Amino acid sequence: MALSCGSISTSSSLCCLSPIACTPPASLACHFPLRGGYLQLESRHLASSLGGSSGFRNRKLSANCYGSGIRASLDNSSPGPESPYFTDEDKNVSRRQALLAVLAFTIPGSQVFQPQRFPQALAVEDEQMKIELIQRELKKVLSKGKSAGVLRLSFHDAGTFDSSDNSGGMNGSLLFELERPESAGLQRPIKVLQKAKKEIELAFPVSWADLIAVAGAAAVLECDGPVIPVRLGRLDASGPDPEGKMPEETLTASELKRTFQSKGFSTQEMVALSGAHTIGNKGFGNPNLFDNSYFQILLQKPWKIGGPDDGMTSMIGLATDRALADDEECLEWVRVYAADQGRFFTDFSAVYTKLVNTGARWTPPQA
Repeated sequence: MALSCGSISTSSSLCCLSPIACTPPASLACHFPLRGGYLQLESRHLASSLGGSSGFRNRKLSANCYGSGIRASLDNSSPGPESPYFTDEDKNVSRRQALLAVLAFTIPGSQVFQPQRFPQALAVEDEQMKIELIQRELKKVLSKGKSAGVLRLSFHDAGTFDSSDNSGGMNGSLLFELERPESAGLQRPIKVLQKAKKEIELAFPVSWADLIAVAGAAAVLECDGPVIPVRLGRLDASGPDPEGKMPEETLTASELKRTFQSKGFSTQEMVALSGAHTIGNKGFGNPNLFDNSYFQILLQKPWKIGGPDDGMTSMIGLATDRALADDEECLEWVRVYAADQGRFFTDFSAVYTKLVNTGARWTPPQA
């Protein structure tokens, strides 16, 4: 690991200077200087506390690693007698430095440093470590019940892409489009991600496009679906995408295929993506389990068995879901995925990755 955060002393016989490169033994405790005190981190317990002088007499800063999550917090925020003007900014700086210490001890082989020009933020150099940190914060705010809404964000942000003029796509423009009819209900999952974004940006900035892309994959995994790799580097748009670009819920199969083709997706990819409706309240099996029951139920066509007066079966799926079961080309792939969940997982992972890269503007530019 490599860490640079000012002079560091240790309570063991091992001395680490700044910058340091060392592997801490199990009982190593390092004292990281902070405003008016120090941060003591014991790798054996994966915990830290703030103590010392200058107004931190009654405060404790903790930075703990709970398995897959990192949390830094400042307790007892009332100013001490020696520091009557302890501010929220001081608190945020302390939390960032606590996070820095935890990163250094819990993510071996990564690059973490505190930049000289921006002492109030951490800079993290390593895409995989950034992804892991994003996933950890998402894990704190996600649940199975929230996953369908979070996954829907990816489809609505990327779904505006139009290959004819290369407009729209995965660019975070959804934040400007929440008042549109097709975005009804998306404010709630956005608020869920806002909580994670605030914590992530104590360590590094993350675009909405990247966060939504990673969150959709995390939502699938939360519901026991496949692991989906997502890369970072998407830029956010400065305004909304053009209206009328999202596929409508009343399209026929032929219209649906033409719409997806205009966005660069084949019929097979469209059917695989539609399998995302296996979670949520569309009526396809367990709403909290990502599996292939969506396709199995499509083959049964329960809305036809029950008839138009059957309130329960008439609520299963959207018109576009049912259209897949009445189109021979689509039905071919419905049968494949209904019989082979592994194949569905593989194909869904591939097309989700393609979806969240569609129309994205990257930094640095991708070859």
